[in-house]
Amino acid sequence: MVIERRADLQVVSEAADGAQAVAAAFEFRPDVVVMDVRMPGMTGVDATRAIVRDWPHADPHPKILMLTTFDLDEYVHAALHAGAAGFLLKNSQPDQLADAIRIVAEGESVLSPSTTRRLINVFTRLPTAHHSAAGRDDLVGRLTERELDVLVLLAKGHTNTEIADSLGLTESSVRSRVNRILTRLRLDNRVQAALAAYRAGLIPDEEP
Repeated sequence: MVIERRADLQVVSEAADGAQAVAAAFEFRPDVVVMDVRMPGMTGVDATRAIVRDWPHADPHPKILMLTTFDLDEYVHAALHAGAAGFLLKNSQPDQLADAIRIVAEGESVLSPSTTRRLINVFTRLPTAHHSAAGRDDLVGRLTERELDVLVLLAKGHTNTEIADSLGLTESSVRSRVNRILTRLRLDNRVQAALAAYRAGLIPDEEP
């Protein structure tokens, strides 16, 4: 109902579990999949991984927006690496859901400051989480100083518009730099870039 009330959005299929979601994605080839994390049988994380890994068509696979409560650390961590383009809390307002779908459809990631903080908090509780000096040197070596500035603001959850205003750049310039950051770091989306910045120690733990 939330989606169909928007003139620019259309539901092309629905699924009751992860396996159905994968099959429907392959058949209907939507622009965006809104995926629950916890479902019977195949989880949303496994379904996301299957869609990204096994996409059978020549055109790009759908962008995947995860619905989550961030209550299971291993699911959140796995979803980042499975290729999810964004995360949205299940108690988000209807307009936020519609906006999030539009954002990921345009190739951006949904990563608000509060979501960024929660994602990093989840990540830091994982046994494998740690800052790496070598990782920092490698990341710094791959990016220009301006790209590092963009990465830090991106990792704090700022939008392209906010980054542009903060650094005195145009929005198109920021978008180009974000794309170069993802390419040079071999990452799929802004969520993964935020965690890369954290791992490298570019975002101090105490920062909001």
